[in-house]
Amino acid sequence: MEARTEIPPSEGRRDTGGGDAAHSLPVEPSGASGSGSTVQPKPAGLSGWLTELKRRRVVRTLVGYGIASFAVLQIIEPVMHGLHWPETVLSYVVVALAAGFPIVITLAWVFDVRGGRIERTGPAAKATGLRGIPLALLLVGIGVLAAAPGLIWYFFIRGGARTEAVPVPATVVVTSSIAVLPFVDLSQAKDQEYFADGLAEELLNLLGKVPGLQVAARTSAFSFKSKNIKISEIGRELGVATVLEGSVRKSGDRLRITTQLISAADGYHLWSETYDRKLTDLFAVQEEIAQAVVSVLKVKLLPGHSPKAQEHRTESTDAYLHYLVGRKLSAFRTLDNNRRAFAAFQKALDLDPGFAPAWAGLGYMRSWLADYGPSLVERVEQKTQALNEVDKSIALAPGLAEAYVIRGILRIRDRFDWTGSQADFEGALAINPDDPFALEQYGFWFLAWRGQLREAAASLRKALERDRLNPALWHRLGCVLVFDNQLEAARKAFDREYEIASTFSNDDGWPVYLLILEGKPADALRVSSGLELEAWRLVGAALAHRVLGHEEESQKALAALRAPHLAPGFSVQVAQVHAFRGERNAAFEWLDRAYENRDAGMMRLKVDPLLRKLRDDPRYTALLRKMNLPLD
Repeated sequence: MEARTEIPPSEGRRDTGGGDAAHSLPVEPSGASGSGSTVQPKPAGLSGWLTELKRRRVVRTLVGYGIASFAVLQIIEPVMHGLHWPETVLSYVVVALAAGFPIVITLAWVFDVRGGRIERTGPAAKATGLRGIPLALLLVGIGVLAAAPGLIWYFFIRGGARTEAVPVPATVVVTSSIAVLPFVDLSQAKDQEYFADGLAEELLNLLGKVPGLQVAARTSAFSFKSKNIKISEIGRELGVATVLEGSVRKSGDRLRITTQLISAADGYHLWSETYDRKLTDLFAVQEEIAQAVVSVLKVKLLPGHSPKAQEHRTESTDAYLHYLVGRKLSAFRTLDNNRRAFAAFQKALDLDPGFAPAWAGLGYMRSWLADYGPSLVERVEQKTQALNEVDKSIALAPGLAEAYVIRGILRIRDRFDWTGSQADFEGALAINPDDPFALEQYGFWFLAWRGQLREAAASLRKALERDRLNPALWHRLGCVLVFDNQLEAARKAFDREYEIASTFSNDDGWPVYLLILEGKPADALRVSSGLELEAWRLVGAALAHRVLGHEEESQKALAALRAPHLAPGFSVQVAQVHAFRGERNAAFEWLDRAYENRDAGMMRLKVDPLLRKLRDDPRYTALLRKMNLPLD
């Protein structure tokens, strides 16, 4: 896209015969021997230069070109991102626009527009005392000075800030590496998206079990869904050498699955195949595709390590389809989706009571839904049942790593059982040491809450090596860095989260807490007002207004947070506000309530920065002991 600059018309008629005083150079008498004297031109001073620049409309043209350049940048950046052009395109545009400054200044100096015609303005030397190369160099110098602020801002100030704000792991492409993109639903009714996604995810899980094959995690691979992006760019973003993509057409009990394995380096197809099968052959087809991919990539398999779908097999195809629906819904953590996912897992188990993954999903959803129970007795009963359901999943499929991860989470959330939780996480990582899901949950739920913050951050960063485009992972890394008082690094992690997915909403208060700790209460109030849950909005308002000195507004928000319909599920948040305000007795009163209610927020008691004012109180140490947390 080019920026057009028109030379403004002249402001008045000019005498081309030399009679106009504006074209006359100042002269002074020069003493000489003899009867006469000679007159020589005197170079113009600064005022003369400014007058001439104004007469030739150079300054006005310069300002106009600057505005036009800014407009071009405002247009080109969203267009560039919409077409998925590389970031370097914007840099080229900036350099081209900057190079235009000297050109535009020179044209404005030399030419003018009058009566719809472009004409030369007049001899430059008579007005300035300069001509030829010196004049050209001077005009170019003015253009460079005009462009310099924009270049410095873009390449050094803006560029440096962007680089520092995005702590992305280095992309190292491993030869035996692959990303499985979500398959396209080609069914006539376009109602099988959950099935197409489930098929791709199952292939990803199968390939992830192959030693020596590095597989990009689901969240990162699925972030390219419905986006027209080149395979080479996907390979660079995910750090993989190959990409598996495909499509699914499901009609009744018949399936047509088409797959292609593509080299990310050059876009060439390495292998493709179409499978026409019955729906009952689904698991066999998945294993067949995985085996073919491994063969093409020439990954040497160890004995007994061929990709098999044993843990996810069921004799009931309908049960598997309900399970896929539940898994898709559970990925979007809202109360309504959790309820619908729970119902889908229950339907799967009604059809096949021995389907282990559905038991794990059911228990996980039940535990989260129990937090909304009307009474403590009911919440405890539901959480106990949830743990029993995950136990059953592991009993049915001892090799199901995700079930160990889920049980590790529930043992902490619902029973503060750190020893049992550690055994579960270690069991999951023994099955798959590089599983991003296990690394994420182990780092966030176990290591962070016990105060092992550096180890927690390391575990999350290792997960990011496989799942670099997962906004939830960046969010959790940001939270851990807030706990560790690494506020600048936390800001970069949250910025990366929003950069990846501006619409992603991990609806909690930690980005708001970070703004409070950074001393930005006005920004905290603005951000908290946009949160989905009323309770989080009230927490942010109570904290921000307190810092801003708005005591009445802070008290009002705290009173609303303590309302009966909110307080039971947000006892820890009420305690946070009281602790931040220095009201220790009230803070411990609400922490005791949270402990009795098995509030999941109690897990961060040891690292919560908003509770720091309580740490020298004996009651704080007593709570740590009750929760089996380390005292150091």
